[in-house]
Amino acid sequence: MKRIAIIGLGLIGGSLALALKKAGAKGTEIVGFSRSSETVAKAKDCGAIDRAAGNPASAVAGADMVVIATPVMTTKEVLASISEHLSSKCLVTDTGSTKAEVMQWAGEYLPAKVSFIGGHPMAGKETFGIAEADANLFRGCVWCLTPSPCATSLAVKKLKKTVESIGARPFFIDAETHDNLVAGVSHLPMLLSTAFVTATMKSRLWPEMAKLAAGGYRDFSRLASGSSEMNRDICLTNREKIVDWLDRYIEVLKGYRNLVAEDSEELAGMLAQAREAREKWLRRENL
Repeated sequence: MKRIAIIGLGLIGGSLALALKKAGAKGTEIVGFSRSSETVAKAKDCGAIDRAAGNPASAVAGADMVVIATPVMTTKEVLASISEHLSSKCLVTDTGSTKAEVMQWAGEYLPAKVSFIGGHPMAGKETFGIAEADANLFRGCVWCLTPSPCATSLAVKKLKKTVESIGARPFFIDAETHDNLVAGVSHLPMLLSTAFVTATMKSRLWPEMAKLAAGGYRDFSRLASGSSEMNRDICLTNREKIVDWLDRYIEVLKGYRNLVAEDSEELAGMLAQAREAREKWLRRENL
């Protein structure tokens, strides 16, 4: 019997377990671990896992594949705790939102016999936890894959096939490039959404503003509802690239501020350019 161990049974780990079940992984046992006994109970109740483990070490015992689906900073701790308990030629991957530090930790803690392939599914919700797990969460999404130097071609093919089996699209990318790109398209929006909520809700006018806040406010503030632990870890492990994108955004925002303050005729053109750029992206032009 094949065995897949999933460490971390939140939105991503839980959804992956359900997706594997839906994909019909016959003859595969899915073992899960979570620090929360309540989460484990829910994972069992919804049929996401076949068996629960008491700790990460016992979860990975005899596993052919190990998926670490925890907040990024926890990944380091998990790698250290499972390194001596992995089966020969085991495939280990993760789902973290940053890759450079994860790849470094894998190199430090995992034995050479283990194939580590960094992973990051570009999917999620503003909500989190096993209760939000969805077997269709990854369908159609890009799943970034960053093989380590120790990863065998067989392991890479195996993970690629697994990703495709749950409806995701494998995308091979190196760690530094990954972290720079996601800092702009994922981490920056999260911080902007959070800052927007902070700025408006701390205003003395908020009690009245709240009565008027509607779809636009809901849409822009959506990412502020994400896991604070996960978002903190993203910032801690991708500082320089996030700061760089924040600086770029601040410069552009200053430009818009000046156009508004000066009642400039250029404002309409800038707004039109931004609208057209977004429409092209929605139509997937030039992709």
